[in-house]
Amino acid sequence: MLVLKDLSLFLGGRALIDEVNWQMKPQERVALIGGNGAGKSTFMKVIAGLMEPDAGAILVPKGTSFGYLPQDGIHFRARTLYEEVVSAQQEVLQIEKQIKSLEAAMEIIQDENEQSQLMERYDVLSERFRYLGGYNLEAEVGKVLDGLGFLRADWERSCENFSGGWQMRIALARLLLQRPNWLLLDEPTNHLDLDARNWLEGYLKEYPSGILMVSHDRFFIDSLVRRCTEIYNGKLSDYEGNFSYYEVERERRYEAIEEKARRQAEEIEKIERFIDRFRYQASKASQVQSRVKQLEKIERIVLPPRPSKTMSFSFPKPPRSGREVLQITHATKHYGELCVLEDISVTVERGERLALVGVNGAGKSTLMRMMAGGEPFVGERQEGYQVKLSFFAQDQTQVLIPQHTVLQSLEEVAPYEMMPQLRTLLGCFLFQGDDVFKKISVLSGGEKSRVSLARMLMQPANLLLMDEPTNHLDMSSQQVLLQALKQYDGTIVFVSHDRFFIDQLATRIIEIKDRKTTSYLGNYEAYIEKKISLGLLEGETGVRFTTETTRSNEETNKPKAVASPTTTASKEPSGPREQRQQQYFETQQQRREFERKRRIVTDEISSIESALARKEERLAVLEVMMSESGFYEDFERSGPIIEEYDGLKEEIAQAYALWEQLQETLETLDNGAAA
Repeated sequence: MLVLKDLSLFLGGRALIDEVNWQMKPQERVALIGGNGAGKSTFMKVIAGLMEPDAGAILVPKGTSFGYLPQDGIHFRARTLYEEVVSAQQEVLQIEKQIKSLEAAMEIIQDENEQSQLMERYDVLSERFRYLGGYNLEAEVGKVLDGLGFLRADWERSCENFSGGWQMRIALARLLLQRPNWLLLDEPTNHLDLDARNWLEGYLKEYPSGILMVSHDRFFIDSLVRRCTEIYNGKLSDYEGNFSYYEVERERRYEAIEEKARRQAEEIEKIERFIDRFRYQASKASQVQSRVKQLEKIERIVLPPRPSKTMSFSFPKPPRSGREVLQITHATKHYGELCVLEDISVTVERGERLALVGVNGAGKSTLMRMMAGGEPFVGERQEGYQVKLSFFAQDQTQVLIPQHTVLQSLEEVAPYEMMPQLRTLLGCFLFQGDDVFKKISVLSGGEKSRVSLARMLMQPANLLLMDEPTNHLDMSSQQVLLQALKQYDGTIVFVSHDRFFIDQLATRIIEIKDRKTTSYLGNYEAYIEKKISLGLLEGETGVRFTTETTRSNEETNKPKAVASPTTTASKEPSGPREQRQQQYFETQQQRREFERKRRIVTDEISSIESALARKEERLAVLEVMMSESGFYEDFERSGPIIEEYDGLKEEIAQAYALWEQLQETLETLDNGAAA
């Protein structure tokens, strides 16, 4: 179990984390939710041990390992792809080296006693090697690299030759092969295409340990997590469900608290009126004093932030085009000797929402530029009647004028009737207040992309070509864009790796694979179902761990101290029992006594954790009951609930204190065994 106790972190005088008490169970999948700047990435860095908190503690069993994937800033050099990724399994590599050394020694040494000792050591190492999955290591590396989109030919390429997005995939591959007890993933799908996202989703579903993630991919979160934790103003709020549940529940909670605050305000106003009316009447002095004391005891309800409502935006009315909007006929595209697209034909009809999908490098952006008329190719391109095209490319930021402000950039292209909506639109894309007066030259790459997207939405085109429009947008801004595109009267062709965005918007999907195109009617769900029915896709994406790997991770994931091999010899299914006893204990009696004491402690820890889970579930139920309107008006009903709630809070606090003591006892036992 991962427990945060009174954790605080201050940056620039602001509390990013303020006396947080929070816990996460083994094998739990949790999504960390919050706006830009709320502190999500910082929170994960603190848990990963990359930043020291100013106060409080992070409590985990001994030997717990964390694996953290940042959003960016990773660059690997010197080693090949395979060497870099396989280096994540250092223990396996070291054991393999020792085994080879023993094999060489056994060929030379003739003395029978020495040979016997070497054989015993060889057996122990071989069993440990098998237990850690050493014999399947190359196959596991292959599964991970293949799932993340690397080709077999890439294995011998130097890491420094991979671009930034592929560098992040290398980091993710290393992390998955390390199999830490807690995976901390900050935007893991940012640089992944649809196939890689599907594979990663399936892999993480089978991952046997805890996962805490930050992601703007709603489909990814909804599929994986069953708990969302919102971070705001330094505090954490839990929601026991996926992101779709979080959206609904957060609104319901706010309305309940808002109603409670309204009733409290009415009660306070009533008391204050009584005090003001009878303040100077001697006959009412005692009653006035009683009301004053009553007023002082009231704990004022502070409303949390209002759940952000989706801001609406409408496109300018586009002119009506002909039925056939765009045709690409018998098109072939080469880059030197590399053939990207070969003899393809695509027809786009009025009103379609056409999504282009395929792995990175398949030719999606190339086809998009061909449709826009900015990429020469062999074949024909023909626009339909009265087509007015607007193209949003991945490098669209290059057309921005650095000396202009954000607001001026929109004013350059906005029609007169759209002028009053410019500030609203910029607010949708995270430019609020004085942000609209920032110069383009000082904006980050993501901010420039958002400005470029907003500019495109200003233009009354009837054909929108958009290459990765949701990049750099948080979920709120993605929702603004999605709703606007749904109401748009024109035709849309877009590239996106966001499965929720595709599913909600697309009416047809064109898959680009092996230089060809295949059309599928319907949204993303229909596309997947059709591929499954044709036998082109398995019913479940991802891979399953081998039995040995799963067993190994289950052992390290039990609610007890995760010790090093030298402290858990009696639990390892590796090598003859006599060898392990000789290695770690002088006598069998010592070993049995150690196991007995350790079992008593671990059983008690498991019992406490089970009880804590039940108590916290009951506590959550009581909190929902207490947030209902009119709850405090009926004291006969509310009194016992409040009493039970207070009692549960005290019991939970005592249970956590005992849990900490037992963890210390367990650590003492393990240290004694290793001594």
